[in-house]
Amino acid sequence: QRNRTQSLQVKEEQEELCISQDGEQRALKEETDTFMRHMAVHSGEKPYSCKTCGKGFTKNSTLLGHMRVHTGEKLYSCETCGNSFTRKGSLSALTVHMRIHTGERPYPCKTCGKMFTYSSILLAHIRTHTGEKPYHCKICGKVFTYSSHLWRHMKSHPGEKPHSCKTCGKSFTQRSALTVHMRIHTGERPYPCKTCGKMFTYSSILLAHIRTHTGEKPYHCKICGKVFTYSSHLWRHMKSHPGEKT
Repeated sequence: QRNRTQSLQVKEEQEELCISQDGEQRALKEETDTFMRHMAVHSGEKPYSCKTCGKGFTKNSTLLGHMRVHTGEKLYSCETCGNSFTRKGSLSALTVHMRIHTGERPYPCKTCGKMFTYSSILLAHIRTHTGEKPYHCKICGKVFTYSSHLWRHMKSHPGEKPHSCKTCGKSFTQRSALTVHMRIHTGERPYPCKTCGKMFTYSSILLAHIRTHTGEKPYHCKICGKVFTYSSHLWRHMKSHPGEKT
């Protein structure tokens, strides 16, 4: 009887040890997973990629939220006016939108105390105190406090294209457009497909190519409902509906 009692006690202790070790291993795995996800914030690693546009994310939950940009899904609605939004949370478009109805102005200017609805408007306002003028005209060099002022100023340079291609002579209004144009001559292809490795000259062509892997067909005929991978294919298809109005 004594040996049997000791045997049962040993068995119970072993079971308790197994349960304890299993629990510790699970807890350790959870802690490790949480730690690895956190470290990705510092390392810049983005293991979760959007199959539609190739954009990378640190967290899977952020990727799921991003996918609504492509699907058009809007889960969260404003109870006041009915406008819909893809995200809900402290930094979401819905939260910011609600300030229109509540009149909330959470961003104060530390210099004059004036309150603002959006941080972007506060930053623009601060320039009235600092004198900073970050927007400059690439044609004449004039500087502006607000981007809207630069946009208005650009109308004073109609048709001017000061940036010329030294290879073919084509001219552009902005230097950035010239830089993109130069790829035609240099053969540079800075946009790689993460699925097949093919390289592309423009990001827009890469995005269109990615659809050959995902099967996405975002262009649809409003007359017959047929869907297409490329807008050019839809345009060609529309010729099969002569005289019909969409």
